[in-house]
Amino acid sequence: MQKERSILAVVPGRQAAGSTKSLPAFLSSAACQRAHAFHQSFAQYQETPLVSLPALARELGVGHLLVKDESYRFGLNAFKVLGAAYAMGSYLCERLGRSMEEVDFDTLRSEEVRRQIGAVTFVTATDGNHGRAVAWAAAQLGQQAVVYLPKGSSPQRVAAIRETGADAHVINGNYDEAVRLSEKVARERGWQVIQDTAWDGYTTIPSWIMQGYTTIAAEAIRQLSESLPGRRPTHVLLQAGVGSMAAAVLGYMADQLAPDYPVTIIVEPHNANCMYLSAKSGEREAQAATGDLQTIMAGLACGEPNPLAWEILRDYADAFVSCPDHVAATGMRMLAAPAGSDPKIVSGESGAVGVGLLSTIMQKEEGRWLQKQLGINEDSVILCFSTEGDTDQEQYRRIVWEGIWPSV
Repeated sequence: MQKERSILAVVPGRQAAGSTKSLPAFLSSAACQRAHAFHQSFAQYQETPLVSLPALARELGVGHLLVKDESYRFGLNAFKVLGAAYAMGSYLCERLGRSMEEVDFDTLRSEEVRRQIGAVTFVTATDGNHGRAVAWAAAQLGQQAVVYLPKGSSPQRVAAIRETGADAHVINGNYDEAVRLSEKVARERGWQVIQDTAWDGYTTIPSWIMQGYTTIAAEAIRQLSESLPGRRPTHVLLQAGVGSMAAAVLGYMADQLAPDYPVTIIVEPHNANCMYLSAKSGEREAQAATGDLQTIMAGLACGEPNPLAWEILRDYADAFVSCPDHVAATGMRMLAAPAGSDPKIVSGESGAVGVGLLSTIMQKEEGRWLQKQLGINEDSVILCFSTEGDTDQEQYRRIVWEGIWPSV
């Protein structure tokens, strides 16, 4: 195991001066319901499991621990397709001059629609899961996809993208440079960018992607109410890359469970902690993390926040935590070798960091003060989101079986 910074860095949330605490219209109940209905029109649609871990909850000293396992999503081993497919469907509807309520996924993949719209090439940047989601959705829709990945990307993740028929290119730069390259190439070649982060002049598609992600939260809240009648989550741990998934889930819960929505902790790796840095700055505008962004949590290795997401996290999250990679590795091993008769969850590096952070808060001296500050105790109902399975099987085995990972 490599030596690395072991101290959690924490700043409280809801700090920005002049916060209006107003959720954006694109996360309205009606918008989220449209996205969920679209996903339900997929032949492959099934709710992913909300897994209860009672033995681990007892060991950690909390009332209930539930993990939403996104490794079952559409056979793609990660949640990202919810956003990518919905955004691509919304884009095609806009081209057709039709509303999302009028169509389903089968309509958009029909020969008639392809004849009306013609050939479309979707382009994106990714650390792996989002690119595979765009590539899969494009193939399902009979369209093309081109995907750019940062240097050091997992060969397995690159191969999974190419298996869909998409073009995948690993660049000599980090994730944010791949985003800028995809936008540049799209402008030059008339392609359409599908990116889950926003910039000046590019906000509609990221908002559609975030709408798509709310399906995870909608499923989780319904499933929790069935498994624990009369109870709600008291605490939610959400991992952030550019922040789109975290903000979509938090925004949905703040709307649906208001005024008593759960205490929410945002977690990131030390080397790609743009949301933490943004909160720490005390400014209303988002701040970027710089450098190579090296972390085992490849899906979170993003330096420049989605400004749409930051505004929600700034106003509604309760704490921002920056952590070393060993926190995610601990979460992976805990879920792979469950306590008592708890079911096993195969959770990748970016997926397991929430559980790893919870164990640090409840069991390590450095986390005790945060436990008290956030009010986590034996009555708490904790909700975590395992956003990916073993999308890099080689690294998963190194971490879970051998306890080693690349030095950062």
